[in-house]
Amino acid sequence: MKKTLKIGLFGFGCVGKGLYDILQNNTENTGFEAQILKICVKDKSKKRKIDSSFFTFDKNEILDNSEINLVIELISDADEAYQIVKKALLSGKNVVTANKKMLALHLEELVKIQKETGTSLLYEAATCGSIPIVRTLAEYYDNELLYSVSGIFNGSSNYILSKIANENLTYNVALKQAQELGFAEADPALDVAGFDANYKLCLLAAQAYGIFVNPDEVLRIGINNLKKEDIDFAATYTNTKGQKDFKVKLVANISRIGKTVG
Repeated sequence: MKKTLKIGLFGFGCVGKGLYDILQNNTENTGFEAQILKICVKDKSKKRKIDSSFFTFDKNEILDNSEINLVIELISDADEAYQIVKKALLSGKNVVTANKKMLALHLEELVKIQKETGTSLLYEAATCGSIPIVRTLAEYYDNELLYSVSGIFNGSSNYILSKIANENLTYNVALKQAQELGFAEADPALDVAGFDANYKLCLLAAQAYGIFVNPDEVLRIGINNLKKEDIDFAATYTNTKGQKDFKVKLVANISRIGKTVG
């Protein structure tokens, strides 16, 4: 017997629309049935392609609906997302969210509520979802002694650094190009100042080591103050082992030092 998911969706941007299309067209042979009952959006004037009866502008129309058993949160406002996710869990609803900032700031509290209510809080899309690293850690390394988790967590900054190194572009030109292509936001600070990678690292600290880290306590150095001279220096530098042609990358890292994690 298939399990039926009754979904309340928050946000109907690119990701929300994509999810709606997938659920409309690919529910066969998935082992479950999923139906979006209501979609909460903010802009009342925006024209949308699906029937207006799907939409609400009142979050409580979803959160207080006992028929809805799964809330999917896809909005950008971290503070509002926190209120939505917290109330959903307290109401006994399962939650899927991709809001990395909200999770990094409130994960310990939300996990506690999840355990108390017997609900599920799923957030694989919030950190390196395309790899996917959360599932890998959960399924293959749950009983392993991990010495470190390290990697390039932010694609926008990596794109910019690659353009500077490989095509000799200036930082400002590479950033503008990333914005025009949709890789970086109009306000790119989340990416280039290292906030995005920081939030993802905090989530992986919880997944890999079971510890909750305050993002403000993590050393964060972005690429926004880099100069082309820094890139050139790395390319011409030779270390004591004779290694050369280094590249500058924004790398997030957490490692075990003795019996502690740092």
